[in-house]
Amino acid sequence: MMKEIHDDIQIVIITGMSGAGKTVAVQSFEDLGYFCVDNLPPALIPKFIDLIESSAGKMNKVALVIDLRGREFFKHLFEAIDSLSLSSHMNIKSQILFLDAKDAKLVQRYKETRRSHPLATKGLPLEGIKQEREMLEELKGRAQQIIDTTDLKPIQLRERIIQGFSSQEKHPFSVTLMSFGFKYGIPIDADLVFDVRFLPNPHYIDHLRPKTGLDTEVSSYVLKWSETQQFITKLQDLLVYMLPQYKREGKSQLVIGIGCTGGKHRSVTLAEHFGDVFAEDYIIHVSHRDIEKGKEKAL
Repeated sequence: MMKEIHDDIQIVIITGMSGAGKTVAVQSFEDLGYFCVDNLPPALIPKFIDLIESSAGKMNKVALVIDLRGREFFKHLFEAIDSLSLSSHMNIKSQILFLDAKDAKLVQRYKETRRSHPLATKGLPLEGIKQEREMLEELKGRAQQIIDTTDLKPIQLRERIIQGFSSQEKHPFSVTLMSFGFKYGIPIDADLVFDVRFLPNPHYIDHLRPKTGLDTEVSSYVLKWSETQQFITKLQDLLVYMLPQYKREGKSQLVIGIGCTGGKHRSVTLAEHFGDVFAEDYIIHVSHRDIEKGKEKAL
């Protein structure tokens, strides 16, 4: 008898640093209709896939939380991930979502909740965090999506996940254009970063200083210069070539960071510009990480 063919099975493996937001993440996936399993031993993933396939399409979206609470099974994770990619079941599509945050923020979260880190044998959160980061280094390198939750509130992380995964069945590839200020650090979840600090700076125009790249006066100022137009032409040509390559490689989301000094004028203008340019061909999200920061300070 011919085997009944069902829709693609979407599997998201949620992992990352303890305290980086996996609980919020799994709740968000539940709201998106995913069948969620918390702390599944990696060695059981192949058997779980068999169970999914026997459900006759009732479980075609699954999120699995894998973390160091099951560290005795952790060594089996890579083997299980490889088995998914090499599986003869061609309708399985899997990806890894890695949640990260800066050490100082993770320590703060542990102190606020009065929890102990699972790897902190002496009760010092930072000790466990450093050990965990080293253990997860290779896994992070294999992740298709990395979200830095350092500056995200739970509701913002929830919005990022819903935004990134709610439309994946119809639109498996999306592009996020993120403006930022180098003075506040490079976004850890950016796949590509472009520095536009060489462009004329509206900060030095008194009446433009308090405005942002969302204001027409500022964007017109940034875009009017020949060096800006040359940069736009060259970067647009590069992205026209690169975006289809990332999509073909299987990446579900690409984060492009565009940075100026303070993340308020030039980077905002160009993120908005490229968002408009590529909106016709891709699912585009534009965000401005630092637009509200340091309004009174120099860019």
